[in-house]
Amino acid sequence: MKKIVILGSTGSIGTQTLEVCRMHNIAVRALSADKNTALLEQQAREFKPEYVCVYSESSCPDIKQRLADTDIKVLCGMEGLCQLAALPCDTVVNSVVGMVGLLPTLEAAKAGNDIALANKETLVAGGDLVTDCVNRHGVKLLPIDSEHSAIFQCLMGAGDNRPEKILLTASGGPFYGWTSDQLRGVTVEQALNHPNWSMGAKITIDSATLMNKGLELIEAVRLFNVKPEQVEIVVHRQSIIHSAVEFCDGAVIAQLGTADMRIPIQLALTYPERLPSPAKRLSLADIGSLTFGRADEQTFTCLAAAKRAIALDGNAPCAVNSANEAAVTLFLNKKIGFLDIGEAVNGALDAVKFISKPTLEEILETKSAAEQYVAAYFGG
Repeated sequence: MKKIVILGSTGSIGTQTLEVCRMHNIAVRALSADKNTALLEQQAREFKPEYVCVYSESSCPDIKQRLADTDIKVLCGMEGLCQLAALPCDTVVNSVVGMVGLLPTLEAAKAGNDIALANKETLVAGGDLVTDCVNRHGVKLLPIDSEHSAIFQCLMGAGDNRPEKILLTASGGPFYGWTSDQLRGVTVEQALNHPNWSMGAKITIDSATLMNKGLELIEAVRLFNVKPEQVEIVVHRQSIIHSAVEFCDGAVIAQLGTADMRIPIQLALTYPERLPSPAKRLSLADIGSLTFGRADEQTFTCLAAAKRAIALDGNAPCAVNSANEAAVTLFLNKKIGFLDIGEAVNGALDAVKFISKPTLEEILETKSAAEQYVAAYFGG
């Protein structure tokens, strides 16, 4: 029986990961949440892990009280997340939100655990620190993001053949085709209304600004060792083709499926084996037609910032990622406007000191500098 650790078990990816575990009898050694102690308790009582962790230190007394009648050990904070990541297991599923996932990913690799990664910020911000650590310790880094899982699947049978181009598909979010004037008055509620996917609040806003696609472009460069100019973003409104790769002979291989995250989650847990999935089967006849278009980087300036950042590399991707996290939080709290997010991200990229080969300490300093820039930019 496989044993896994799930970081971020109460979020969208975490709960769907547990559905897969339930279906295929995968044992869960540990679970973690930010502060949703009620759901974490419910999950712990069903799956009976040895450990749980809450990242929010203030939520620790509550979860300890909730699980006082069990033998489950309760940990807290970043130290607790890192302890969970280092537990002996087959796979650590990293589905936490934001750069919180960086240190646990490094700890999982150092412990020799394979990593199923849904936390794209880890690779975006950590860059070579993460990929070098994974390679040094000989562990697998298996993508959960639907697009990167699709690329991974397209390359599974390619042998030594390298992709000439990656076609990274994007739904376009809820505001595809909108002008800057139309976007100026966008509300939080409108931005959270994604046309195809059910996701957490932060990633849904990122999808609306197209920052998510920018982060995925950076992640694709890191995961598949390609140059930024080899990644083409294609708007595909139906979210049926999850991404594709083009080879030097002009052949294009694509991965298709319904918009169900349980498919890439399950593959990351069972790789290289494929098992029956609860996902709805795809019927191309029912869908009828598929459409494709280009992303508007002039209007959706977060995407342009992400492209600039990966062209620079170094700590630049960390700067835009961290500025975006801070700005999205402000937007969700209705303290800034929708277009302010892009302004903050581009401004932070210009303002934060560039470091070509950052250490872990310098990555964390870059995060702080970008957050401070956003706070000062909006008068915080």
